[in-house]
Amino acid sequence: MLLFSVLAAAVAPGVSLLTYLYLKDRYDTEPIHMVIRMFLLGVLIVLPIMVIQRGLELWWGSSHPFVFSFALSAGVEELVKWFLLYHIIFNHTEFDEPYDGIVYAASVSLGFATLENVLYAVFSPSTFGTLLVRALLPVTGHALFAISMGYYFGKAKFALGTRRKVFLAVSIALPILWHGIYDWIMVSEIKEWVWVLIPFMAFLWAWGLSKIRRANARSPFRIVGREEEVKL
Repeated sequence: MLLFSVLAAAVAPGVSLLTYLYLKDRYDTEPIHMVIRMFLLGVLIVLPIMVIQRGLELWWGSSHPFVFSFALSAGVEELVKWFLLYHIIFNHTEFDEPYDGIVYAASVSLGFATLENVLYAVFSPSTFGTLLVRALLPVTGHALFAISMGYYFGKAKFALGTRRKVFLAVSIALPILWHGIYDWIMVSEIKEWVWVLIPFMAFLWAWGLSKIRRANARSPFRIVGREEEVKL
């Protein structure tokens, strides 16, 4: 019974955040089976990411906090997520509005974060307080990194030529930057790290919510809906 409660507490944050972002799609929600599929793929990439990170750690030896934060952690994790999104979703017929990039990026990212949270809860001494902290920080962080990836991924989908390449580059560079800064704050020797991390997370939330509004505003279904209202 205790194990079930711990697992439920570990899974709930990721599922809740994904549900929130899914319901923020105001004009044409994605098929739920596609969202679940990408969430499960996010779960499955945890093992290969761990293998890659371990291999790089053995190759590089003891890494500097900056190298660990931006290369081993943020670099590997966000690159694998981006690779998965690009090769499965970018040309998919269901990807038909800019906000879809955020939904699918969040699905992959929160699938990864959920299994990571479950493994932490099972193999590390966990109390309600530690699980709450992980819900507020790492899991939420993955959702916010995904918003930055998905927003520019969605812009790239509907851009052409050089602009598409630029947006695709930003869609991987920006989440690596945010994720790297987050990890660097956590692993560095900043004594009062919480006073640095909380404003940073608040900034990411404000920035992310603005991108959600902009992505919804660019939906072609929004224009169609307005035209139908005029006809009525």
